[in-house]
Amino acid sequence: MSNPSIDIASPADARRAAPRPNGLWILLGLIAIMALLPLVASPYALLLMLPFIGYSIALLGFNLLFGSTGLLSFGHALFLGVGAYSAAALTSKFGILSFEILLIAAALASGLASVVVGALCVRYTRIFFGMLTLAFGMLFHSFLFKFYSITGGDQGMRVLRPLLLGMEWRGGKTAFLTGPFYYYALVLFALLGLAMWRITRSPFGLHLRAIRENAGKAAYVGVQIFRMRLAAFVISAVYGGIGGTILAVTTGLADPELAYWTHSGNLVFMAVLGGSGTFAGPAIGALVFVVLQDFVMSITQYWRFVMGGVLVLLVVFMPQGLSGTVEALVNRRNGGR
Repeated sequence: MSNPSIDIASPADARRAAPRPNGLWILLGLIAIMALLPLVASPYALLLMLPFIGYSIALLGFNLLFGSTGLLSFGHALFLGVGAYSAAALTSKFGILSFEILLIAAALASGLASVVVGALCVRYTRIFFGMLTLAFGMLFHSFLFKFYSITGGDQGMRVLRPLLLGMEWRGGKTAFLTGPFYYYALVLFALLGLAMWRITRSPFGLHLRAIRENAGKAAYVGVQIFRMRLAAFVISAVYGGIGGTILAVTTGLADPELAYWTHSGNLVFMAVLGGSGTFAGPAIGALVFVVLQDFVMSITQYWRFVMGGVLVLLVVFMPQGLSGTVEALVNRRNGGR
């Protein structure tokens, strides 16, 4: 006799609950537009797109933790900082310039740090989880800021120009960033996006959504809550470390502000702006945030006030974010037909 308190989803229900393919096509379409951008855009616009790519990669992981698992981290910039400082240490102190090695080192360092942090944080949910991640983020920022002999303190650490695929690219810094590095980062974004799509579509992703909806029922049917949350936390941290490496190479500097709590707030802002409930939403949010921030900073010194006002309006009038609102409008129109 079945337990009436447990809902057993049919295969059709599971398919409806899983991320729809249009999210992947939107993300790939956005990447295709970015690939064509060098044909028409200025070097400055292309330099502006590199932070977008770095943030988008980090947000792919952040959205797995927040959108799929339901855990909101207020200290996720910690892992962007780990990735950035890993690249800085390898290039400036050890002379390792292979970008592939930098990516692997950033992923490993972020993954190891996330195992320690996540083992303590994922035992809690809601505000307790958020406050713990914020505390670890602030501890790491304090370490970067105070231990000058190791991290360079408030001056940060220099990140040297890396080799891509073992090749040294000639030309100035701008030509390197807007040429080979831009396309390299874009291809990396596409590959990591496809990998994240498979993760969210896998049984693992289904377990995470079950934990988000009702952790008690998920545990009752055998889902390992702690292990699944920790795995999601580690994967999100690895994506954050890779995104932080791209940001550091773009600026040529690993700065303590990368790990500051306001930077974590920016990640949350981007995810909410684009729509954390959708697959491509956070990437769209990153694009809008980067362009909007650059525009507002160019016209007023009170840009933080303006961005805060945008966040207030977003929460009040579009709680589902840009992607979620557009999707709701399309669904309403199709339903009317």
